[in-house]
Amino acid sequence: MDVARLAGTSPAVVSYVLNNGPRPVSTETRAKVLAAIEQLGYRPNGIARSLRMSRTMTLGLVVPDNANPYFAELARAVEEESFAQGYTLLIGNAAESDDRQTSYVRTFLARQVDGLFIVPAHGPAGFLPELQRSQTPWVSLDRQVPGAAAPGVLVDNRGGAYAATRHLIGHGRGRVACIGGPEDVLPAHDRVSGWRDALDEEGVSRRDMSVVHSEFGRRAGYRAARELLARPDRPDAVFVASDEQAVGVLRAIGEAGLRCPDDVAVASFDGIPGAAYSTPALTTMAQPFAAIGRAAMTHLLAQQAGTAGPTDVLPVVLVRRGSCGCDDPPGGDETAVAEPNEGEQA
Repeated sequence: MDVARLAGTSPAVVSYVLNNGPRPVSTETRAKVLAAIEQLGYRPNGIARSLRMSRTMTLGLVVPDNANPYFAELARAVEEESFAQGYTLLIGNAAESDDRQTSYVRTFLARQVDGLFIVPAHGPAGFLPELQRSQTPWVSLDRQVPGAAAPGVLVDNRGGAYAATRHLIGHGRGRVACIGGPEDVLPAHDRVSGWRDALDEEGVSRRDMSVVHSEFGRRAGYRAARELLARPDRPDAVFVASDEQAVGVLRAIGEAGLRCPDDVAVASFDGIPGAAYSTPALTTMAQPFAAIGRAAMTHLLAQQAGTAGPTDVLPVVLVRRGSCGCDDPPGGDETAVAEPNEGEQA
């Protein structure tokens, strides 16, 4: 081996340096091996190494829409944790298509990834039977797959929506409408339920609760807001199911000749970085992206070791900014952990 010859040692010692074991190597010898690798521009044969280790040190992540900043932030958190554990993360965009989602799962399985993270797209999960047959460890993120035994990492969508709505009511708002996400997406459903929980406490009848469902996106949020603002009983506050929708809501408020928060206050959900840079900045229920990434990796490593824990439901945090009527805090965000509705799981 050229590296061993140049370093004046054996191929076995070079292997120990490259693989961090199984035997210790002196600091001086390690330095010589690394210098030889650098001089020769040597790159280990990943395929051969994978065959020896029975692992590829690669993982797969499938998201429903990589253009959505929420999923981009979630992917970044998972990639950071994967990298910290020595893995390379491959990412596929399902574009809200079950066929495309299933195709990515098949592709990643064919590449013999050591595990998968999946944020399920709308509709059926056609990938599930094939994934179960493969016995590849996997973790669902953001939403669960009905009938799947794999662990998941979720957040307290219902409790967070309840806290955001209660916060708007605390500002003296009496007509709090809701712009929800797609009705067939469980997090969106739970956020609408949390909004209803808060209004139920106030004695608002269900027939007087104004809700419009839309896709998670700025244009969809804009159109939904225009519909709400055109009604005779125009709301004085809106809880919005995602920050991306809320950006569109802010535009609709301005185009209607209204001011946020004076005429219509807004609170939303997700806590993407861009929410701090709208005008006014968005009050939002922030998801703990880094903690989601850590929990997802913990579940995957546990499955690789032959164990599996229960699904995690992580708390969200209320970030108070200008869109609800709070002052934008100088030099940082004022935050508070959301209190779940009584009787709800946090």
